[in-house]
Amino acid sequence: MTLTNLQDSGGEPPPSQPFSTPVPSGVVLDSGDPSHYLNRELSWLEFNARVLAEAESSEVPLFERLKFLGIFSSNLDEFFMVRVAGLKAQQGGKFGDLPPDGMLPDEALAKTSERAHALVERAYKLWNSDLSPALARAGIVIVRPEQLEPSELQTLDDRFGSEIFPVLTPLAIDPGHPFPHLRNKNINLGIMLTRDQLTHSGFGVIQVPAMMPRLLPVKVANAERAFVLLEDLVARHVSQFFQASRLRGTYPFRVTRNFDLEIDEEEGEDLLQTIQAELRRRDRGNAVRLEIGMGEGVDASVSRLCKALNLNPVSDVYRVPGPLYFADLLAIIEGDGRREYKDERFSPQIPGPLRDKDNLFEVIGQRDVLLHHPFDSFDPVVEFINHAADDPDVLAIKQTLYRAGGDSPIVKALARAAENGKQVTAVVELKARFDEASNIRWAHTLEQSGAQVIYGLLGLKTHAKALLVVRREQTRLRRYVHLSTGNYNRGTARLYTDIGIFTANEEIGADVTSLFNLLTGYSAPPRWNRLVVAPLGLHEAVLGLIARETSHARAGRKATIHAQMNALVDVDVIDALYAASEAGVDIHLRVRGVCCLRPGIPGLSSRIRVDAIIDRFLEHSRLFRFENGGAAEIYISSADWMPRNFHRRVEVLTPILDEHMKSRLEEIREILFSDVAKTWQLGSDGLYERLPTGPGSIRSQQRFMELARERAKLSDPLVRPSTVSVLGAQVPTEEERKERRAKERQKKKQGRFG
Repeated sequence: MTLTNLQDSGGEPPPSQPFSTPVPSGVVLDSGDPSHYLNRELSWLEFNARVLAEAESSEVPLFERLKFLGIFSSNLDEFFMVRVAGLKAQQGGKFGDLPPDGMLPDEALAKTSERAHALVERAYKLWNSDLSPALARAGIVIVRPEQLEPSELQTLDDRFGSEIFPVLTPLAIDPGHPFPHLRNKNINLGIMLTRDQLTHSGFGVIQVPAMMPRLLPVKVANAERAFVLLEDLVARHVSQFFQASRLRGTYPFRVTRNFDLEIDEEEGEDLLQTIQAELRRRDRGNAVRLEIGMGEGVDASVSRLCKALNLNPVSDVYRVPGPLYFADLLAIIEGDGRREYKDERFSPQIPGPLRDKDNLFEVIGQRDVLLHHPFDSFDPVVEFINHAADDPDVLAIKQTLYRAGGDSPIVKALARAAENGKQVTAVVELKARFDEASNIRWAHTLEQSGAQVIYGLLGLKTHAKALLVVRREQTRLRRYVHLSTGNYNRGTARLYTDIGIFTANEEIGADVTSLFNLLTGYSAPPRWNRLVVAPLGLHEAVLGLIARETSHARAGRKATIHAQMNALVDVDVIDALYAASEAGVDIHLRVRGVCCLRPGIPGLSSRIRVDAIIDRFLEHSRLFRFENGGAAEIYISSADWMPRNFHRRVEVLTPILDEHMKSRLEEIREILFSDVAKTWQLGSDGLYERLPTGPGSIRSQQRFMELARERAKLSDPLVRPSTVSVLGAQVPTEEERKERRAKERQKKKQGRFG
C-alpha cells in the first residue's frame, strides 16, 4: 500500500478542524499569469547575493566576512550540482510542465549564467581589492612559492618531494590517452605542452589530491600566518612529470558535476543497497560548470576542455582571478583566537529548570517547554535522549533522523538505548541530499545495536523532526514528545535558528504515535487530533488557514498572516496569498531563501510584504501566525511552502497550545518582524534592497542573544525578562546600552575618587 492510497482512504483533516475551512468564493487557486511569479533559480541566486553582501559589509568582523565568502562559494557549488544540473537535464528534453513563471530551460540557463557570472565577478573583486589586503594587514597571507625566501622554499620543495610527488599521476591526453574522468569539485592542473620538438601542442592533466591539505603553512617575514596553495606547489614542479616535453603553460581548473541521486525506488529491492550503488556512480555525473584560475595557456585549451566535458565555452566557463573555491580558504583563520576579527562570544544558554539533567521528565510532565536555538542550547535535547536511554522506566524511543551529522551523540544514545533492551525505532532518511553516506553509516550503527531502522515511505522523504519517548509511570504509560523545525544535529543547532518544543500533551503524543505507525507500517489514523501531516493534508491545511483569514477580512474582522520560512514556491499558496491580500489581509512574510511571490503589485499583492534576514546565524525556523479574527493561532513546522514539502515529503505542522509557549513565540515573532539592521526587502521586480538603518534599529539575533542570557539567570525559563521589552521601539539600542554602561562606570569612578 502506498501513501497515495492512504490519502485517498481518509488521511485528510476532519471537517471540524479550523484549517479545513472552505475556500471562499473569489479565491483563485489555479496558476495565473506567468508574470505573477518570480523564477525559482534567479530567486535563489538573489539569496546568495545577500550572503555575498555580508562578506562585503565593513560592519562585519574580518574573519566572519571570510566565512560568508566561503558560504557563498559553497552555496554556489550546490546550486550548480542540483538546480543547474536539473535545468540542463530539462534542456535535453526531460521536462514536463513549464514552471509557473513560464521560463523555458534554455532561457533559465542563460539568465542564471548571466547572474552567476556577475556574482562570481563581484566575489573575486571583493577578495582581491578588500579581503585579501585586509587579511594581510592582520598578518595572514597566501603567497606563491617563488615569493618565499630560498631556505623556506627549499624546505617546501623537500616536502613536495617526500610527501606529495609520489602521490601524483601525470595524465597526457592524446589519441592514445583519452581524456580522463575528473572528479567533482576536485582541483586539477591543466598543462599545455609541446612534444618532441614539434610545433603541435599537447595537453596534460594532474589531479591535485583532495585528501591532502590545500593550504600548506610556510614562514614569511612580517606575517603571523602564511600559506602556499597546494596547486601552486604542484605547478612549480610540473616539469618533473613531462620531461620529454616543453612546458607552455599551467593553470588550475575545477569541474562541477550533476551530483543529484536518481533513484527508482519501485525498481530497487533494497533501498540501502540502491543508494549505496548510486553514491558510487554519482561522482561520474555530467559536468555542469568549469572554473579556471589564473595561468598561462588557458585560451589555447579552453575549447579542448569544454569539448571533452560537453560544456558551453561561454556560459558554462567561469574564469576567476584568484584562488578556486573560497570555502577552502577558511583554514587560514582556524586556530586564530584574536577576538577583534570575530563576532562577539556567545554560548547557547540552558534555561534554569532544564539544567537538572535528572529532572527532565518531571519538568516536561508539568508543562510544555520551548527552546529557541541557537540562543537556547541544544544540550537539553541531547540530555533528554541520554536520560531516556538509561532510564529503566523508559520502554520505547522513536525518532526521525534527517541530517544527524558526523559525530552524533543522539545516534550514540539511541544505540545505547537499544543495547539496554529498550524498543528503539529510528526512521533514517537515506535520501537526505549530500548526507546520504553519513546516514547510511548511522543506519548500520543502529542496526548493529539492535534498533529497528526504517528507511521511510516509498517515494517520499521523511523530513519531519519528531521524537517520542514512552515511559512507565506508576499505573500508566506516558508519552513525552519533542517536535522541531530543525534537524537533530548538534553542530547545526549552534549555527541555525530553529524552534523546538517538549510536551507531554496526550493528544499530541497520540498523534506522534500515529505518525510513527504511518512511517513504519503505512497505518494512517482515522483522524489526527492536533498535528497536520504531509502529504495527508498539509497543503489543504495551509490553504484553509489562508482562506479563513480571507473570510475574516471580508467580514471586517482582524485578518493578518505572519509567516517565517526558508522558501515560498507553491503556486496554489501564492495565489491564495494574492487573493487574501486583495480581500484585505495584511501579510508579512520572512522568507530566507527562494521566494516566487511578487509583493507590492497593485491589484494583486498590495498588502504583501516580503523580507529576508541574513545575519550571523542561518535563519531556519518555520513559524506561522494567523490572526483568526482576534483569536490568534501559532504553528511551527518542519515544512516550507513548497510543492515537495506538501506532496513528496513527510512533514509535520504543530499547533502551539500552551499559553506560556504562545507568549514566548509572540515575543520571538515581534522581535523577528521588527528587525531592520539585517533585513532585506523584496521588490516586485525580484530584487532585494537593504532596509535603511538608524538609531534604535533592531537586530533580532542580537536581541535574542541578550534575552537568552537574561532568561538563563531566571529560575523560570518561561518568564519574560522584565528588564527588556519585546517592542522594538522600547528596546535599548546597542549604542544606548554602551552609553549607559559608560555612565555607570563613571559614577563608580567618581564614588571611589571624588
